[in-house]
Amino acid sequence: MGTERQYLPRMPGPLISPAELHAAMDSDITVIDCRWYLGEPDAGIAAYDAAHLPGAMYCSLEADLAGHEGAGRHPLPSPDAFSKTMERFGVSPRRSVVLYDDRGGAVASRLWWMLTDQGHEHTSILDGGMQAWIEAGFALTTDIPIPPGAGRFRARPWSGVIDRDGVALRAPSTAVIDARSAERYVGDEEPVDAVAGHIPGALSMPLTGNLDGSLRFLPAQALRARFLEAGISDSASVISQCGSGVTACHNILAMEIAGLGRPLLYVGSWSDWSTSDLPIAAGSAP
Repeated sequence: MGTERQYLPRMPGPLISPAELHAAMDSDITVIDCRWYLGEPDAGIAAYDAAHLPGAMYCSLEADLAGHEGAGRHPLPSPDAFSKTMERFGVSPRRSVVLYDDRGGAVASRLWWMLTDQGHEHTSILDGGMQAWIEAGFALTTDIPIPPGAGRFRARPWSGVIDRDGVALRAPSTAVIDARSAERYVGDEEPVDAVAGHIPGALSMPLTGNLDGSLRFLPAQALRARFLEAGISDSASVISQCGSGVTACHNILAMEIAGLGRPLLYVGSWSDWSTSDLPIAAGSAP
């Protein structure tokens, strides 16, 4: 997408610390608040209105990062719709983008995946999210920023995805990793989808295992060890899924930080699989 103007200093990975973000606030940067809460569609914007990072604009998972057609609860928007959304936020090849939420990147990673799938490499997640910003002593605001003028963003068809048939017909050597909680994987609870359980053969890899107690990502070596212990040594034969293609992006991000590459995203995820006539597994075994 080009590098017409100066970006944020490149990081060893796709994360940025509160101090680094604070120091870069006067540069060509778009900060996006991605807070969202399962089952509470209005809670994200309410939290944003109450307080947010200076200059941050609010991006709605339901309205901005999901389309109206496609498999599952949160299908990807069309490239044209995504282009218009990013241009509304002033995103262009000239601007770096920093994303945050208050769940360790669980939601922000969806937009990170979307932007990087479109080739916008200068996209980072605030490590530790809003809590880390507050802990660092930096101010919040209720001021609503004016977007920095219309951006220039031209999205192409999504590339790093796989559909239900592709998952069902995957080779035996292809691993499916499930980012949902262990309780949802086992089938003990299901707060939103009609059927509980998991895709047969899928490995339980809750996104919380990528984070430390302060909701920061584990060091790259620790993340690498986590995936290696699960039998995953690279992304060539890995599919990432969750409930609806949102938190699955957190495991994709974790694998990239770990130097293991970028697996495919099953966007429809459990919300798509569980509405089909395909087999469903329950219990702790894949």
